[in-house]
Amino acid sequence: QVQLVESGGGLVQTGGSLRLSCVVSVNIFEFNSVGWFRQAPGKERESVATITLGGRIDYAASGEGRFTLSRDTTKNTVYLQMNNLKPEDTAVYYCRAAVLRRFYWGQGTQVTVYS
Repeated sequence: QVQLVESGGGLVQTGGSLRLSCVVSVNIFEFNSVGWFRQAPGKERESVATITLGGRIDYAASGEGRFTLSRDTTKNTVYLQMNNLKPEDTAVYYCRAAVLRRFYWGQGTQVTVYS
């Protein structure tokens, strides 16, 4: 059974940093991609950053230059380092693993940025 567990969210002031972690219960190389998504209140869920099986990383424009995705294959863990956070980054952040047309989601971790 595939499980994804996120952690690292919290309350942070504008300009602060957080590091999110996503631990996958199976080998992350089982998936075509693993990534981070977020959903703010009243808004649709959107992609933040994803990494493919081959290691290519794609960032949404909203986080480029501030967010860094990385992975530790020995721990089946994907990280999202978020720097220079802004109030508009406030959202629930979800980890997603994708293989073919199947998607697996974590339960989410709340990130709140106050000014």
